[in-house]
Amino acid sequence: MTKEFDLGALLAERGAERYELHTKYLNHQLPRMLHTIGFDKVYERAEGAYFWDADGNDYLDMLAGFGVMGLGRHHPVVRKALHDVLDAQLADLTRFDCQPLPGLLAEKLLAHSPHLDRVFFGNSGTEAVETALKFARFATGRPRILYCDHAFHGLTTGSLSVNGEKGFRDGFAPLLPDTAVPLGDLDALARELAKGDVAALVVEPIQGKGVHEAPPGYLRAAQDLLHRHKALLIADEVQTGLGRTGDFYAYQHEDGVEPDLVCVAKALSGGYVPVGATLGRDWIFKKVYSSMDRVLVHSASFGSNAQAMAAGLAVLSVMENEQTVANARATGDQLRSRLAALVDKYELLADVRGRGLMIGIEFGRPSSLKLRSRWTMLQTARKGLFAQMVVVPLLQRHRILTQVSGDHLEVIKLIPPLVIGEAEVDRFVDAFTAVMDDAHSGGGLMWDFGKTLIKQAVANR
Repeated sequence: MTKEFDLGALLAERGAERYELHTKYLNHQLPRMLHTIGFDKVYERAEGAYFWDADGNDYLDMLAGFGVMGLGRHHPVVRKALHDVLDAQLADLTRFDCQPLPGLLAEKLLAHSPHLDRVFFGNSGTEAVETALKFARFATGRPRILYCDHAFHGLTTGSLSVNGEKGFRDGFAPLLPDTAVPLGDLDALARELAKGDVAALVVEPIQGKGVHEAPPGYLRAAQDLLHRHKALLIADEVQTGLGRTGDFYAYQHEDGVEPDLVCVAKALSGGYVPVGATLGRDWIFKKVYSSMDRVLVHSASFGSNAQAMAAGLAVLSVMENEQTVANARATGDQLRSRLAALVDKYELLADVRGRGLMIGIEFGRPSSLKLRSRWTMLQTARKGLFAQMVVVPLLQRHRILTQVSGDHLEVIKLIPPLVIGEAEVDRFVDAFTAVMDDAHSGGGLMWDFGKTLIKQAVANR
């Protein structure tokens, strides 16, 4: 007799095998990495900005699933919306009808970008970027896309073509025609546009890798240059959008910036159902979908599904009712200012930057001889090890989850749920101060762990 499926029973029976299952059937390097840096925790449940382990210990989440958990985990409004849409038993994904939820979510999203007119829904951030790249090339009739050094726009082939990190690109060529330009360099942009084959520039208003913001005035000037050459501006707001930086979109921090295409994802999901959206001007969409013959020229099998649309609508409702954008701005300013005040106290702390609740903490070469020799030893083994040395005790000793902002970078990126407040700011600053005190003491567990990381880095060469 076939046994009825019971998810709870399955997890109770085999949940303890999680690391072995990943090692055997999935990316075998992930559990290896987690074991090496001491991140091989077993979290039992989560709510808001916190996890709990089996012993009832709480962990503060300052990573938010790389920005996916904008409202924190298991927000009751989003949960209810998903229960409601499942209970409604809608005739979803027939592919040959027009359900109301996609139109309602598009209407809500476009209200925050009144210069844009239409939305395409996919399933992820990289799909949102892929859509923008395709639409820009078709609408302009040109092949080449410009992107900025150190950019991250996704890992599928088109998005990878505009990825500014060599480590992600290696071994996957040939990619699409592309050219990198330095973020903020208008002269470099103008030189490429003069060649006449550029469809668009895709840019993160604040780069996730390293948390580098476009210089004041750059986006507006780049937009003007692009339009003068009949090319488009694509704003990648996959991580920065939906309130992360203290405005609904990060490009809105600069007056007069009106991108032709905007990509969003991550937080729109409510942390439940994968979703991506590409917002664009009417003329671009009408050019792509120019006739009934082209009605399915760009589509996604699970795009606009009812669960994702319901989650997105619930997220936007919560953001409005709970004023999460304003909270991100105020709490982010508080956190950033308190961390910035530590720069003069700690010689290993070089910079604190960012907007809203997207904050980069950068470490740099110290001045004192003893610390400088240890710093040099780490840098020789592998750049980025010191930042990892800070991340580990934050988790192990203070139960705070963070991570470095990119490979080979001495930068930690804070992207917590937008619902955190003063209590979480206090907890993080106190913990970070304790870790930095230990690092500057000249001894302690941090430098012992650094030796372990050096051995691992050498072994991986």
